[in-house]
Amino acid sequence: MDLYEHQARELFEEHGILVPRAEVATSAEEARACAARLGGRVLVKAQVKAGGRGKAGGVKRAADPPAAELMARQILGMDIKGHTVRAVMLAQSVAIESEFYVSYALDRAAGQFLAIASAEGGMDIEDVAATRPEAVARVPIDPGEGVVRHKAAEIAAAAGLPAEAADTLTALWNVLIREDALLVEVNPLVRTPQGQLIALDAKVTLDDNAHFRQARWGVQDTAYDDEREAVAAAKGLTYVKLDGQVGVIGNGAGLVMATLDAVAGRGARPANFLDIGGGASAQVMADGLGVVLGDPSVTCVLVNVFGGITACDAVADGIVRALESVRLTKPLVVRLDGNNAARGRAVLDACAHPLVEQATTMDGAARRAAELAHVAPAV
Repeated sequence: MDLYEHQARELFEEHGILVPRAEVATSAEEARACAARLGGRVLVKAQVKAGGRGKAGGVKRAADPPAAELMARQILGMDIKGHTVRAVMLAQSVAIESEFYVSYALDRAAGQFLAIASAEGGMDIEDVAATRPEAVARVPIDPGEGVVRHKAAEIAAAAGLPAEAADTLTALWNVLIREDALLVEVNPLVRTPQGQLIALDAKVTLDDNAHFRQARWGVQDTAYDDEREAVAAAKGLTYVKLDGQVGVIGNGAGLVMATLDAVAGRGARPANFLDIGGGASAQVMADGLGVVLGDPSVTCVLVNVFGGITACDAVADGIVRALESVRLTKPLVVRLDGNNAARGRAVLDACAHPLVEQATTMDGAARRAAELAHVAPAV
């Protein structure tokens, strides 16, 4: 569960990490009043659970309350990577001497946490790591030991951070552990001319399995950042909007993730994650296809199902049913295997829809979907 920046900022403050004074507004008029209370000069920041807000125009600097109102009016309602901006955070302006990057993330493959830090913050850390990997320190963290004072000093020294950053690194680790987080990130962590270290940004991802211990956040995203996510949730579907053009539907999280990787490996980008579950009916398949086809960024849809509890003929029936109610204007590639796969393929053959193709392997289906996605115009 990702937190909004203002929520992550709240956690940082509770754990003793310095953050700018800030308030949240849901209207331009409210933003003006917030800016006045914060001293006039503020940053107006879109509150969406997506990266790249600055590049998308979702972060603006305002010199006074009237400018803050104007900036908020421009940002509210924006679409940032499929997320609609419904609130902005106004943060007090801070003088900056230098910028750093620090984060802790779970390294599942290694069975431990990883500290990632750099003396070059304020920009995409991926770009820094790609062009100058020596500028990014990666320090493994033993979960049993954690980040105590000497470990924090080791991380700071490895990344070229000032020695006083050790206190912030220790506090960030406390956020990770005590709040059941899988990721905490600050970009940038800045040093002011007065020598203070302040977190100008805050990103926290909580472990969904610990939601019962994090009841303070209540039910997240009841309004949803993306309308399709709300529609999918109402139908009991596990759907996540991604920034791509190939819609992906599968049964089982592992199979869907593997399908996303297969699509990406063929030079295309997945448009979503959609798991119809292990016992999905024809109606569930029809609902899922309707959600994915409703995404205007999708230029091709890939359905990858291994029949077990979900029989492939039921999946095929669901596809045909969906095509009766949804006008298909984008290519649909289907790979069925497992329980009743032959019957399912026969159902789709009988349908004989000109935009529906079948593939016998996942790799072949991903290859064909990627080809079609690059030639099919978005509708």
